[in-house]
Amino acid sequence: MSERSQTVPVPEGEYFESSRFSGVSFLLGLTAAVALALCVLGALVNPHQLSYSWLFAFAFFFTLCAGCFFWTIVHHATDAEWSVVVRRQLENIAALLVVLALFFVPILLLRHHLYSWMDIPPGAEASLDSKRAYLNWSFFLVRAVLFLGFFAFAALTLRRFSVRQDKDGNPRFTIGMRKVAFISLPMFALCLTFGAFDWLMSLNYRWFSTMFGVYIFAGAAGSSMSLLVLVITALRQAGYLKDVVTLEHYHIMGKWMLAFCIFWAYIGFGQYMLIWYANIPEETQFFITRNTESWWALSMLLVIGRFFIPFAVLLLRSIKKEPRRLCIVAGWIVCMQMLDMYIVILPALHGTGVQVSIWDLVSLVAIGATLGFVYLRIVARTSLFPVRDPRLIESLKLTN
Repeated sequence: MSERSQTVPVPEGEYFESSRFSGVSFLLGLTAAVALALCVLGALVNPHQLSYSWLFAFAFFFTLCAGCFFWTIVHHATDAEWSVVVRRQLENIAALLVVLALFFVPILLLRHHLYSWMDIPPGAEASLDSKRAYLNWSFFLVRAVLFLGFFAFAALTLRRFSVRQDKDGNPRFTIGMRKVAFISLPMFALCLTFGAFDWLMSLNYRWFSTMFGVYIFAGAAGSSMSLLVLVITALRQAGYLKDVVTLEHYHIMGKWMLAFCIFWAYIGFGQYMLIWYANIPEETQFFITRNTESWWALSMLLVIGRFFIPFAVLLLRSIKKEPRRLCIVAGWIVCMQMLDMYIVILPALHGTGVQVSIWDLVSLVAIGATLGFVYLRIVARTSLFPVRDPRLIESLKLTN
């Protein structure tokens, strides 16, 4: 590595000019403020609907940001070279988990509208009493603080080490980030799994699935890689990273999109098949609801749109090496992830059929615009790629 570093010049860092996008930033900030104000109004006018709409929007954006955090720790744990030039954007998106931790507060405030088990007194239902050691408000709150605290702290720590390495290229930061990644991998698995149990699966406390956490992870990993493709392409369209991110990087990102498209389908079908074949009433009710009336149409759209369509398209090498066409697939997968979270959450409120609410859209806009506003603030503070990472030259010269 050192010999190659001497013969190939190390590029200077590229910096995002926030002044060029001040109008976009202002528009996002204004939109976020208005949408958040409307959400407060919605909490007063229709708190029951808003609670589910807000949870839906939170879950969608949380899976995207948590997925970017996952790719960051995998990069360090495996000592990957290809992802060096795109890692800074993974770090920037993962840092938004701090904002999402704050956006979890409305869920805590509206918890009685979401989680019926919190309102059922002990002794009223035997099946719930057997789960009281886990399903109780105090433990629920402690777990939420632990899970969100871990995600925010670990994501900021990795980003801080990465930014500090930009100054002098000290390899001790690489070693430090690898240590944090090794600790974070099992913690990520535990926190994402039990977070999915707490925040999503306990909407119906009678239902259970040991595969549910893996299902949420599969969607998060695939959709976050798709989001990375969209962000990198947007930066290239703005004139950045043109000589840094190549078609070879797009090819690898496309292959990861394909891999997790298949993995999501594998886990989803495995969960469905095992539950349906066992035919236990407590388990099958989840899918019976989602196969009822208009929910069935959305479920079929998810199956076809999240697996069959992107799978067939991403098999083509030419698509994975063409940024514009790969972006179309990436945007489609992100939309399917949104639909996935909608189908996971909203049937708990509207079990007899789809009832789209204006608060669904307002909540998405409120959280999305806020995250976009904060991202534009974060991205301008550092170079768009790690300029002193010891594996940078290998990443720039990538071939696969």
